[in-house]
Amino acid sequence: MTVKKDINKEVKKKSVSKKDSKKKTLVIVESPSKAKTIGKFLGSTYKIVASVGHIRDLPKSKLGIDIDADFEPNYINVRGKGPLIKELKSEAKKAKKILLATDPDREGEAISWHLAHILEIDEKEPCRIVFNEITKDAVKKAIKEPRVINQDLVDAQQARRVLDRIVGYSISPLLWRKVKKGLSAGRVQSVALKLISDREKEINLFEPKEFWNIGIKVRKETEFEAKLRTFKGRVLNVKNEEEADKILAALNDGNYKVSKIEEKERKRKPSPPYTTSSLQQDSSSKLNFGTRKTMQIAQQLYEGIDVKGKGTVGLVSYIRTDSTRISEEARSIAKKFIKDSFGEAYYGGYKYEGKKSAQDAHEAIRPSYVELDPESIKASLTADQYKLYKLIWNRYVASQMSSSIYKSVTIDIDNQEYSFRASGSTLIFDGYLKVYSSDKDRDVILPKLDNGENLSDSAEKITVNKEQKFTQPPAYFTEASLVKTLEELGIGRPSTYAPIVGTLIERRYVKKEKKNLRPTDLGSIVSEMMEEYFGDVVDTGFTADLESQLDKVGSDISDWKEILRNFYKTFEKDMKFADENIERIEREDEVTDIVCDKCGDHMVKKHGRFGEFLACKNYPECKNTMAIVNEIGVKCQSCGGEIVEKRSRRGKIFYGCNNYPECNVSYWTKPTGENCPKCNSPIVEKETKRFSGVVCSNEECDYKKKKEEN
Repeated sequence: MTVKKDINKEVKKKSVSKKDSKKKTLVIVESPSKAKTIGKFLGSTYKIVASVGHIRDLPKSKLGIDIDADFEPNYINVRGKGPLIKELKSEAKKAKKILLATDPDREGEAISWHLAHILEIDEKEPCRIVFNEITKDAVKKAIKEPRVINQDLVDAQQARRVLDRIVGYSISPLLWRKVKKGLSAGRVQSVALKLISDREKEINLFEPKEFWNIGIKVRKETEFEAKLRTFKGRVLNVKNEEEADKILAALNDGNYKVSKIEEKERKRKPSPPYTTSSLQQDSSSKLNFGTRKTMQIAQQLYEGIDVKGKGTVGLVSYIRTDSTRISEEARSIAKKFIKDSFGEAYYGGYKYEGKKSAQDAHEAIRPSYVELDPESIKASLTADQYKLYKLIWNRYVASQMSSSIYKSVTIDIDNQEYSFRASGSTLIFDGYLKVYSSDKDRDVILPKLDNGENLSDSAEKITVNKEQKFTQPPAYFTEASLVKTLEELGIGRPSTYAPIVGTLIERRYVKKEKKNLRPTDLGSIVSEMMEEYFGDVVDTGFTADLESQLDKVGSDISDWKEILRNFYKTFEKDMKFADENIERIEREDEVTDIVCDKCGDHMVKKHGRFGEFLACKNYPECKNTMAIVNEIGVKCQSCGGEIVEKRSRRGKIFYGCNNYPECNVSYWTKPTGENCPKCNSPIVEKETKRFSGVVCSNEECDYKKKKEEN
């Protein structure tokens, strides 16, 4: 009997063992595309599923923070995620092991923490895996090195989430009561709005001051310019035309002599690889991409692209980072690639150190496979993906290349006690410019001159010129310059930059004119109210210090609850004072001279999700609405209708025929009403840093004309 029992036990044991061997390791990531890429590396013994972002969060309908219980968050399952949670639990029960592979940052750590809670994973269980890039080696290495969930990173995310919720859900209802329904306030958003509003005030108050530039054009072999710098060794500031004319008269009485020639070799080091903010800035200025668009495309490149002949490939490393650091392995691969592709002399081997922050755990943004150059995979990418990948690839490869070398020449030319200076440079060795160059890298060639040479005798021609100038106000913020300023001030973090401008525009606090960000009347009102009653919330110094404290939570230096306690002491008093003292602002709708075609009353301007529109003054009795049509004085060349200014669903201005949908002619840039002399297509305006003028709307035609030529 005993023998039979032992045999049964052994059979049962073998059966269970065989059953366990068929179980798979469950790997949970955030996005389906990331799951697809990772699935290619891990094979049939792994089951990859996506949480599709957060599965547990604070409720949208209420504050969700128990302030009396020491700011304890009340998390609930995200609405609509019920079936997914059920599926995750089912897969977890069948799995022999669960690995949480959400993004390698605070937000990703928090998502893993919430997943662990729902799936009842022990907090001491090494279930968390991270990788900076989605490559086979990185993923397989991470699988072998699971760790426990980092509670400090989770608390850092919770601290920001709770703090932002307290600010937003406390001040927003106040704005609804005092100004207008549907308004909102956010911690970083409000600081950004104040920066934009303050810049507008600065520009409006700016008083230009007159000054004059004096220079000479010298023709000897080639023509070059020299600018008047000093008089009797002191920097000269010419304030008006009378002073300029006196100087020109004095110059006519003297001779121009070369007083000093200085030649030296100058090196220019390549820029470091991209961080999130520097990528957003460059993408805006070079590709005309908004911050949100940049991050959307970068996310696609990170999660994986179906590359012909290679399957789904994660093309870039993690895209939310403050660091310019790269791993030794990546440097070694880049070194071999550069030497093989360009030669020994082109490798520089620069080490860029990232600043010490919570995000410095990640490398800079770089290509996952440096050998996959943009041209080799262009056919597998969309036009925008190709542009952004090329930007990232070029910047990264250049960062590891040698410096460019110039011969710079400075020539001082004296006329009596007035001194002029001309500067030039010649590229001797291109170095990193082989892959990454800009307009500032162009040569400025000066002719061969001798020290002491009298140019009044040797030059073919010398022309003296004067030019009236005025001091310029500071520039309006663009998305790129706003991100740069926020980063320099230490406000916000990589993950927060992209949504800021979008939120300000959606709330109608800010409008975008070309690339310029300008506050609306509503935005100015809200900004002034925030500054008067919530000075700390919009103070750049206070906010930067708060960001620093929040970062320290992730490094186990600060207690996140203590930060909240200290903040709330003052904030609670400010809220009470604001509620008692802010008077209701009555904002009347602007009445137009357009008559309602249904009831005969006047139409008023209203603001909707996609911009301004007209509504009947008698609403709700009359619910008639009309679009606001801005004619630009150009006829549609297809049907003869009027070309009008319109806005896309995302708020971007474009130009289309008013006979739509019968006529679907449209342009992203403003048409001039003229036709191209080469192909007869409509001509449109174009304004970039490098070009201002008109171009042909036909992309296959190369016609263009600079503004100064018009």
